[in-house]
Amino acid sequence: MKRYLFIILLACSFSVQAQSNINSYKYLIVPEKFSFLKQINQYGLNTETKASFEAKGFTVYFDNAELPTEIATDRCKALTVDILEKNSMFVTNLTLVLKDCKGTVVLKGKEGKSREKEYNTSYNAALKEAFASISDFHYVVGSTAEVSTPTPATATTPVPEVKTVATPANQPVATEAKQPDGLLYAQAIANGYQLIDAAPKIVLTLLKSSATDYFIASNGSVNGIVLKKNGNWFFEYYKNNVLVSEQLSIKF
Repeated sequence: MKRYLFIILLACSFSVQAQSNINSYKYLIVPEKFSFLKQINQYGLNTETKASFEAKGFTVYFDNAELPTEIATDRCKALTVDILEKNSMFVTNLTLVLKDCKGTVVLKGKEGKSREKEYNTSYNAALKEAFASISDFHYVVGSTAEVSTPTPATATTPVPEVKTVATPANQPVATEAKQPDGLLYAQAIANGYQLIDAAPKIVLTLLKSSATDYFIASNGSVNGIVLKKNGNWFFEYYKNNVLVSEQLSIKF
């Protein structure tokens, strides 16, 4: 009995230690192509991985994006995301791994598995299950958080207060307009599209929203929205408190 208790306590200590290590990092780097894939963002796994970690509170960049100075000059301030594949004849197995700049594994999740026959469905289902294995890890920068416990059904989860700064009615928001650089081709992924230029290079990732012709967008360094106005597409985001409206030419 004591032996089993020791093993349980040891496992818990590793879990809390991994949580603590993760919380000392603010940034994650996701490769534009995982090593087991043949194409950039094949099956939409790279954009799905980026979006899932952003949902957990991390600031995530693709490795081909322009990085902020803080991590461009010191990559040890960011963790690198990797996915390990171990497939059998009928099962797709994916495991999420976070490594530091020395290649040391900071966090390794459990295998996500899928028996779906269609590749796109199978890989995305396995990735979703792999993320579910680390669902108890919640990122809180600079702190040591504990693994969460289930909330009773009768409990009410507090909604974080969002503070906004009101803009006077007579003070218009400055807008910087940019013209389109070239035609972008929309390639379907699991939850939206990736826009690719003639290089080819991924320029923007679009995630579907509940509204028609309205996407949550990211170019790896800037987050914003892509929407359709008067028959034209625009990528809008804030830069130095100025709203930038960048017109896009997209072929779906």
